[in-house]
Amino acid sequence: QASKMSLKVQTSNITNKNDPKSINSRVFIGNLNTAVVKKSDVETIFSKYGRVVGCSVHKGYAFVQYSNERHARAAVLGENGRLLAGQSL
Repeated sequence: QASKMSLKVQTSNITNKNDPKSINSRVFIGNLNTAVVKKSDVETIFSKYGRVVGCSVHKGYAFVQYSNERHARAAVLGENGRLLAGQSL
């Protein structure tokens, strides 16, 4: 009997690799209301632009690591200035 597997892929917390490919596919999210917005929220919002391989949330900001640079650029274009939890990203 097969058990039901979860489709949710666990996203890494690693967003600080220094190889050029990682740096170019990373997005900094500033002015983030981290009292309200959680890591899972950030992942949900930013996953619509591509595969999120890492996400780290800090006080007031976050980083999202994509698998490629094209996704990162799309996310910046799509989310820059977005109002989230009363603050403009």
